[in-house]
Amino acid sequence: MSIEVISIIVLFASFFILLLLKVPVAYSIGISTTLSLLLNIDRLPGLTTIAQRMTTGIDSFALLAIPFFVLAGEIMKRGGIANRLINFAKSLVASLPGGLAYVNVLASMLFGAISGSAIAATSAIGSIMTDRMEEEGYPREFSASVNITSSTTGLLIPPSNILIVYALASGGTASVAALFVAGYLPGILLGFAIMGYIAFVAITRGFVKGERAPLSLIWKYFRKAFFSLLMLVIVVGGIVAGIFTATEASAIAVLYAAILALIYGDISTKDFPEILLTSAKTTAVVMFLICTSMAMSWLFSFEGIPELISSFLLEQFSNKIVIFLVINLVLLIIGTFMDMTPAVLIFTPIFLPVVVALGMDPVHFGIVLVLNLCIGLCTPPVGTILFVGSGVANVSVSQVVKPLIPFLLIMVLVLLIITYIPQISMWLPGLFDL
Repeated sequence: MSIEVISIIVLFASFFILLLLKVPVAYSIGISTTLSLLLNIDRLPGLTTIAQRMTTGIDSFALLAIPFFVLAGEIMKRGGIANRLINFAKSLVASLPGGLAYVNVLASMLFGAISGSAIAATSAIGSIMTDRMEEEGYPREFSASVNITSSTTGLLIPPSNILIVYALASGGTASVAALFVAGYLPGILLGFAIMGYIAFVAITRGFVKGERAPLSLIWKYFRKAFFSLLMLVIVVGGIVAGIFTATEASAIAVLYAAILALIYGDISTKDFPEILLTSAKTTAVVMFLICTSMAMSWLFSFEGIPELISSFLLEQFSNKIVIFLVINLVLLIIGTFMDMTPAVLIFTPIFLPVVVALGMDPVHFGIVLVLNLCIGLCTPPVGTILFVGSGVANVSVSQVVKPLIPFLLIMVLVLLIITYIPQISMWLPGLFDL
């Protein structure tokens, strides 16, 4: 057995063993990469290679957008934005059967898109909506399931940090602007699909309707939410129009969010040190994940793993529909035990050459990849959103799993639709010539 094969076995075996031992993902990636490199010490300059690859991995202007968007999201999370969006959404759909569940979905879509964070949407919307829904007869575990799955739409609808990470991992073959625009329709489709299942449940269980809001009330809540919604237009519109880059847009988002929150009076200047500290901690976690993931990704390339997997898939399966299905299954499994950021950085270089060889656009694959991993965020054993949503709703994970299963099946169905109908992702980028 060659040293290359042994190195690959050590890499994967040590990584999965460390994960099973509940070692944090970033450390698992770094340790397994180091062990594999030790076997290649004769072919490499030394262990300094790891440090070099970790530092060069985050030496990217595009990645500056992440700390800014994290900060903007934290400001908006504390700045009373959630209540304004919930009231606006409620005025639109609360009169329908199961109306409050629709409100949950719409508010999560809007807040997730504005903040760029599924965790922020889950905690902010879930903490408000779960109690309101319980008062009108909705089981808490059902409310949690709605909140958990709908919060992931903000990872597809821009601005989205994970799409920026994918743009980096794709080696520039997919631009941030194209990915941002491509995420709109899939994200909206996912939200509407979740609403479709809610409509079925609401009719069969006889969930109560709310009162129809008069146009004057809808207009009132729209005016209150208008400037929050305007952030999406400014940030994404500016990127698409070429007025500024994604990184510059993230800085503008911070300034806009800060001014808006201060005008609303929900936070004061005294709150900013704590907001900055929280954002810095979140950014540090993300950046460390990126560092170690980029080192492992480089090792994959050094060992020729992407080429091996690409050749294997293309030789074993002649039908691209089957290959896309296999890749989706692998990514769904990966998403259940790995965080999104390292999964995107590690597996994009592996699968992107395969799908491109079969005619899939890198932008389209980015949306498919992110949606796959969104499903993983909602599933045990590592699903971050699952645990956050359950905690916010004050219900156990075991209570949420059963009502969550139909929602996960809906998400998988949407994934297959988006995979095999590329126009859903590619129509808007083509319209704007991105």
